[in-house]
Amino acid sequence: MSHHIVEVKDLEYDYPDGTSALRGMSFCIHHGESVAIVGANGAGKSTLLRHLNGYLTPVRGLVRIGDFPLTKATLHDVRRTVGMIFQDPDDQLFMPTVFDDVAFGPLNLGLSDQQVEERVMQALAQVEAGHLRDRPPYKLSGGEKRAVAIASVLSMSPDILVMDEPSTGLDPRARRRLIDLLHGFHHTKIIATHDLDLVLDLCERTIVIHNGMVTADGPTGEIFGNDALLELSHLEKPLRMQGCPNCNRPANPPR
Repeated sequence: MSHHIVEVKDLEYDYPDGTSALRGMSFCIHHGESVAIVGANGAGKSTLLRHLNGYLTPVRGLVRIGDFPLTKATLHDVRRTVGMIFQDPDDQLFMPTVFDDVAFGPLNLGLSDQQVEERVMQALAQVEAGHLRDRPPYKLSGGEKRAVAIASVLSMSPDILVMDEPSTGLDPRARRRLIDLLHGFHHTKIIATHDLDLVLDLCERTIVIHNGMVTADGPTGEIFGNDALLELSHLEKPLRMQGCPNCNRPANPPR
């Protein structure tokens, strides 16, 4: 299933002012993996993710999505394969109703009205938001907007799901529903986040980036158990691994 593979090789990117954002980044993600991208603010996470869906195209280095090297000529094919969920749902929701937002992608694929209806209702059902279909997105709660933004991507039937801080702004119940939903997506997942406890729940592999470079790539439990690495990368252990500060009881290691 080569169409599920994500390869980044020697990727570099400079901001318009000349500041270096990505400095020779390389990794490969295979079918079915759930991979976290973690790092401090400014490490390059969001810039990297924008390359995975073609919002930015490589100037130096390579991004390959399945059989397609990412270029302006292959954007259409790449975006049919990769579904991108932005940090702020308001960046994705712009139509008069929830139905219209979720239908936007399938309509642009040239599907029939019946096929679009089926895809929209299936995607909304997956995120338990079918009752919102006729609501204007701007009147939704933060958790509802997040669910609809995810549905707008699922309606495209992507092989690879890329998410930028998906748990931001969610209350505990909405966060748990998000985790349960993502557990049910059995294709490739790439999640950039500061929510390291969410990483423990969803990602068996973690890539650490610092100053635009990959500084570690391995099993999540090993990454979060490496105190020196976390300190160097300006990260802290997930809360559940920190133990109790009052009784000095050690935390349970991740399973």
